[in-house]
Amino acid sequence: MLCAARRVRRPTPNRTVPDVHDDQILVHLLASRAYREGEFTLSSGRKSSFYLDAKQVTYDPEGIRLVGAAVHTLIAPFRVQAVGGLTMGADAIVASVVFVSAERGAPIPGFIVRKEAKQHGLQKRIEGIFPPGARVAVVEDVLTSGASALRAVDAVREAGGDVAVVVALVDRQEGGAATIEREGIPFRAVTTLAEIREAFHAEKR
Repeated sequence: MLCAARRVRRPTPNRTVPDVHDDQILVHLLASRAYREGEFTLSSGRKSSFYLDAKQVTYDPEGIRLVGAAVHTLIAPFRVQAVGGLTMGADAIVASVVFVSAERGAPIPGFIVRKEAKQHGLQKRIEGIFPPGARVAVVEDVLTSGASALRAVDAVREAGGDVAVVVALVDRQEGGAATIEREGIPFRAVTTLAEIREAFHAEKR
């Protein structure tokens, strides 16, 4: 008797419909590897009862594949000419989206925004491939207040680009989305803190 072959899902060019199964796996990866509950002090000095370290997933071999696919699916309808964001939260996401875009047959170049312009060489604030006047997507790992994303938005605008959409891997649901949209920029998120927290507690039961 022949054994049923394990189905291998191959990249589909220009796919814009989210793969629900992959998105669920991504949420569970974030819940199991990136989310913790306890007593934490944030970089702002504020106390928190939880901590979310998305880099535990964006730098994971399986995680980076899922992140790139999910974010690319969200930016695809905006037909951007480049994708980028503020270092370090955006670095792995940008690289994964660039790779996935090539796999899907519509390559999108990537760039990273420095927090400060470097003081040597060309003294650039934007590194990578940023076409003049480009229509771009700004990406981020975790959106909280929206301040980091807006720093990237400002750098893009100063360089003559147009931000078509801001995409976060995780929306912490602390007002950042509204801040972005007040700038007249559409906002999208792969998942939310509420979804990750729900998955975290479901795994504990």
